[in-house]
Amino acid sequence: MQSLRSLLATLPLFDWVSLVLYFVGWIGYAQFSKRHAESRGSLLAITNRVRRQWMLQLTYRDMRVLDGAVSQALLSSPSFFASTTILIIGGLLAALGASEKTSAMVLELPFTVRTSALVFDLKLVLLTAIFVYAFFRFTWSMRQYTFGALLVASAPEAGTFQEQGDAAREHFADRAGAVVGMAAEAFNDGLRGYYLAFPVVAWFFSPWALALATAGVIYVLYQREFRSEVLDVLRA
Repeated sequence: MQSLRSLLATLPLFDWVSLVLYFVGWIGYAQFSKRHAESRGSLLAITNRVRRQWMLQLTYRDMRVLDGAVSQALLSSPSFFASTTILIIGGLLAALGASEKTSAMVLELPFTVRTSALVFDLKLVLLTAIFVYAFFRFTWSMRQYTFGALLVASAPEAGTFQEQGDAAREHFADRAGAVVGMAAEAFNDGLRGYYLAFPVVAWFFSPWALALATAGVIYVLYQREFRSEVLDVLRA
């Protein structure tokens, strides 16, 4: 009980409130986007239909060089972000190792709220945890894209699909499209982590900035996933 009270006393009340709002906003938006995508259709849901259509069209082609090139191109994005995330994590760990100097440097910025060294370290730890989460999602996306590439490479020839009928084409398109779609979802989760790291950066200035930045980032995510111009084009 004493340790719990000490932990609660580490941060001021509004910092705790802002932190709770941050996690509620992140988890709540993630659940909302999954459910809302089923009825309204999100950017990820619409592109997943395109991925399935791609896998269906693949069954009509004998030469699949283009499909291999597209698979490689899709793999390059999570690979790039995974490599970048490792560098960010390394920088944050270095900042944790020299937290006194880092804290002094941050306090020189205008409008920065003065906090204890422990609170400053907690903010760095949270920021590091977000990028560790993003790294795992990016690497899992990479693995799933390689699984999708294996399905593309192992797909029977177009003549075989023609002999087996449309049911075989649909079954392959469903299976391969679902794998590539899950890879895209993992990549999307990693990108969302990048977006939601910005409110934690704003937390170094004040808890008000954390709350406002959380609301702003979630609004931007909603606009891009559900009301962007590219989504209207894909729906059409």
